[in-house]
Amino acid sequence: MDNTSGVGVLDKAAIVLGALEAGPSTLAQLVTATGLARPTAHRLAVALEHHRLVTRDMQGRFVLGPRLGELAAAAGEDRLLAAAGPVLGALRDHTNESAQLFRRQGDHRVCVSAAERPVGLRDSIPIGASLTMLAGSAAQVLLAWEEPDRLHRGLHGAAFTATTLSGVRRRGWSQSVGEREAGVASVSAPVRGPSGRVVAAVSISGPIERLSRQPGRLHAATVMAGANKLTEVLARHAAQQEAQNAG
Repeated sequence: MDNTSGVGVLDKAAIVLGALEAGPSTLAQLVTATGLARPTAHRLAVALEHHRLVTRDMQGRFVLGPRLGELAAAAGEDRLLAAAGPVLGALRDHTNESAQLFRRQGDHRVCVSAAERPVGLRDSIPIGASLTMLAGSAAQVLLAWEEPDRLHRGLHGAAFTATTLSGVRRRGWSQSVGEREAGVASVSAPVRGPSGRVVAAVSISGPIERLSRQPGRLHAATVMAGANKLTEVLARHAAQQEAQNAG
């Protein structure tokens, strides 16, 4: 299948964005991934950066930029975020703990929606916060179903092991106790896109004193139910879009 549009500069820009979907890239890595000449790759990446379609991380590597999320939201396609608020609110009310929705972006996971416990001791993670992919139950969920090569790369320096992730896949949920932050426990479950790919993680988090050292026993079923509701929203939206296109 020919993926070219006939507009060369747009095709090349799309190749750059596609390469960055796999995670942060240095210029050398971008050249390797795209097959573009180094000056061309650099010129396109900088131009995309100007329009906020690409940005740079703390190490100066190119990553997908915030404008992509803004465009998706403006187009009304981000059904996940639209549905997340009520689901996280219900999850918070049921568990009496703060609830979050995380998406992976390169070597980090970003909180894209949250419902905080209103009073008392709580784990507060603001929307937009970028957390490590090396610790925490949400990181486990976002890594557990990755392709083997990417999974094993993600384990370098991680607080969890391949055995841990095998257990996550078997159970369908993850838990952590003091893994990301001392005194904090959490439970997470995967949200899947229409293709079955894990696209986000739903989490609750709070102090170990309330969640215990086995938080999954208390809340795994509830967190999984919340994640499954969001998976159903995405599947329903995809079915509607397919029906509209067929019509």
